Amino acid sequence: MIKKVVKSAEEWREQLGQEAYAVCRQGATEAPFSGAHYRTKSDGTYHCVCCGTLLFDAREKFDSGTGWPSFWAPAAPEHIGVREDDSLGMRRTEVLCKACDAHLGHVFPDGPEPTGLRYCINSLALELRERSAGGHGHSESS
Repeated sequence: MIKKVVKSAEEWREQLGQEAYAVCRQGATEAPFSGAHYRTKSDGTYHCVCCGTLLFDAREKFDSGTGWPSFWAPAAPEHIGVREDDSLGMRRTEVLCKACDAHLGHVFPDGPEPTGLRYCINSLALELRERSAGGHGHSESS
């Protein structure tokens, strides 16, 4: 069972800053090709910038050509939530952090095998924790 993280809007604003707050707490989308992680090739794990929950692993990241970090699967599926999003006049599936309900991005059925999925995630919603050279020694709490 994942532990829920609940904070007031004021606490989130103070922690995240204006841009990350708009994305994570209000469902905005960062401009394509603008985020810190869309071209990152570093080995490691991606965690929720709001609460630190493990979300994705660099081993499942791929270049989708869309301008946002893309993953073919979550590292911890139990940490990811989804819901239908009918905004912008189209039907999409929104991706959320189950621990704090942060908006992460959307998932589409046009990704590579083995899942055929493309988790298209805002860089502002992610914190990269690089793996140590030996592949051990970092914590993946949450």
